[in-house]
Amino acid sequence: MTDTLGTTGLILNEPLLWEKGRKGRCGYSLPRRDVPLSSLDPGLTGSGPDFPDLSEVDLVRHYTRLSTWNFGVDTGTYPLGSCTMKYNPKTNERQAGLPGFAAAHPLLPPELAQGALALMHDLQRYLAEITGMDAVSLQPAAGAHGELAGMLLIYAYHRSKGTQRSKIIIPDTAHGTNPASAALCGYRPIPIQSGAQGVLTAEVVAAVMDEETAGIMVTNPNTLGLFEQNIRQITDIVHAKGGLVYCDGANMNAVMGIVDLKAIGIDVLHLNLHKTFSTPHGGGGPGSGPVCVHKRLEPFLPVPRVIKEGDTYTLSEEFPQSIGKLDTFHGHFGIMVRAYSYILSLGPDGLKKASQLAVLNANYIKEKLKGTFHLTHDRPCMHECVFSDKNQASYGVTTLDMAKRLMDYGFHPPTIYFPLVVPGAIMIEPTETECKEDIDRFIDAMQQIAREAAENPQLLHDAPHKSKVRRLDEVSAARKPCLTG
Repeated sequence: MTDTLGTTGLILNEPLLWEKGRKGRCGYSLPRRDVPLSSLDPGLTGSGPDFPDLSEVDLVRHYTRLSTWNFGVDTGTYPLGSCTMKYNPKTNERQAGLPGFAAAHPLLPPELAQGALALMHDLQRYLAEITGMDAVSLQPAAGAHGELAGMLLIYAYHRSKGTQRSKIIIPDTAHGTNPASAALCGYRPIPIQSGAQGVLTAEVVAAVMDEETAGIMVTNPNTLGLFEQNIRQITDIVHAKGGLVYCDGANMNAVMGIVDLKAIGIDVLHLNLHKTFSTPHGGGGPGSGPVCVHKRLEPFLPVPRVIKEGDTYTLSEEFPQSIGKLDTFHGHFGIMVRAYSYILSLGPDGLKKASQLAVLNANYIKEKLKGTFHLTHDRPCMHECVFSDKNQASYGVTTLDMAKRLMDYGFHPPTIYFPLVVPGAIMIEPTETECKEDIDRFIDAMQQIAREAAENPQLLHDAPHKSKVRRLDEVSAARKPCLTG
């Protein structure tokens, strides 16, 4: 690899605003005061708020310089496995920014919010059709919130039957938040191990499923990037004992338009709109984690629910078995607009093609790199593939070393050390939005790093070499965090 995307470039240091500020500088003229002057309570604020004095050019340059330090999906390839950091089409942002949506107050009466309510009603209908489920709630504010909603729905279902169960089955290839979501609802997580092929076996599930078990939480495709091929047998086993099946739909982007979740026995599914339906990801939110359910769970969905009466849309709370309200108002509406725009832009064929391309890109990387890095399961993967550092361990090179070195080549590192079932894991997800040329550049960089590991391990130990800061002492940062600013 003779030409890399990484470069030292012109990277400017930037002091804190309090270090830049000088008394008397001002970048903004306040309007004439029309209220009496009032002092802040010194007991609450000390000598008053500590705001630095800055000119307009100081402020603009400060935030512009900081922005050049960021790396995101608009900057370059971001192969973060299990998180689906794909490019977000800008048309979705335009629709979300329309004044009728962006400026709508959440307390508007239904007669003045018909457009917003119609969008939510139709988005629920589209998500139900895409997943094969019967009903949808848009309230959960993120993926983990959707998991919690799913567990609350299962709890409410069993309570309606006059019994309550105490356990939930959690596979080792489930997402890490699954056990926490189950525990929050009073369930005891029962861990089970996947088989030699990286997927669950019916025998393992049958051995622990009993009348005290409320259900199972599966991730499909799982965190190894593999489709749970025994899922139909597993759901039959759980249903035969009166349990329910929760599916973590975080990886729905690999099977969208291809797999009917209801047909394979799923009772409740949450979706991450930022993963599958191309809404922004990261930065602290907002997110959206709708839950899609089988009709047996529909009476328990959160309220208020968007319903259509004739040609009018309203919000109704007339569902006595509902688990109640999960979020302020009705969830993060701007995220819903983006997902709605994405679905309409692509249509059924486009959504299916997106999944097919995600799977194709991941398998392409797997085949190109499997001779270089240890592949945990050499079989067709879905949207992501998982390698390990086993081949480089003899040189004293770790997964972390290779991730840091990848930054010098201009790529954001993939997910490392997850899933936990793979020691030294390197989880790569190219997504459907990366072209072959960029994927080839990433593959070339990974292969070059593997050669460096064999020829000059110290180069990797000292990486990154071209970043704004060198390798940080992450252990000390975790054990002795600086919390004073």
